[in-house]
Amino acid sequence: MRWDMLDEEACSVARTVSVVGDRWTLLILRDCFLKVRRFEQFQERLGITRHVLADRLKKLVKTGVLERNAYQDRPARYDYRLTDKGLALYPVLLALVHWGDTQGAEGRARPVHYRHRTCGALLDPIMVCSECREPLGARDVLVEPGPGLPEGHGLLDPALKSRSSAS
Repeated sequence: MRWDMLDEEACSVARTVSVVGDRWTLLILRDCFLKVRRFEQFQERLGITRHVLADRLKKLVKTGVLERNAYQDRPARYDYRLTDKGLALYPVLLALVHWGDTQGAEGRARPVHYRHRTCGALLDPIMVCSECREPLGARDVLVEPGPGLPEGHGLLDPALKSRSSAS
């Protein structure tokens, strides 16, 4: 796989990484979900150089994750807001937060809590089956070829070998 061509791979993870797969982009997205909107706010909060920030924001706009809206004409200034495509990344970000809180914290307390607006409870994100609503873990899922996997593509070779030997 070539880093500059991940968006063309027959792999959903590679295509996602081509959009959000660097530390600055993930931190920009975190801040977007915390309602940070303006270039200067991102730069101040993250300590990121103007060049890198401009590059990441441009990529997120180009890929449809963020939209750029003018809020001032002279000089021209813009804010950045999550699109529906960007909002769809929220479960991914929450999963990273949960991993950081439970596996990467090394005994430190959680820096923030997440509260469900509907029931009012503090929450830990969980992934459930879309059909039966049972919680999902890595050992609960079988991976099978889908219609977008080209014939002879090696993506699932190890998974298929281990699955066929287990049957």
